[in-house]
Amino acid sequence: MSRNLVLPFFPVPPEEYSQAYMIEIMRSFSVYLTQMQNPGEGRNTGIALTNLQTDDQGLAPGELFNYRDASGMMGFVKIAVADISNLRGNSGTGGVGAVTVVIS
Repeated sequence: MSRNLVLPFFPVPPEEYSQAYMIEIMRSFSVYLTQMQNPGEGRNTGIALTNLQTDDQGLAPGELFNYRDASGMMGFVKIAVADISNLRGNSGTGGVGAVTVVIS
């Protein structure tokens, strides 16, 4: 898989310890780690997303979650954004008084 990255240069080690060599090695590893932690561009023909959470609680903008409508029958993959929340478990019940039905 290619992400069009320029691989860092790792110099040939000297026969004896060299502070300049160690600095170059550390710089190269730093570049490599930065490249590996950046997910980069993605193009896929198929993908399986398993065990997605059902709301955006704790997600960073751009992360995915599995949203279900109130009936639980329809599911959608949604993307978390900073200015819209998708709350976990909104529901409620209530009652006041009693109702008597008389059929005549």
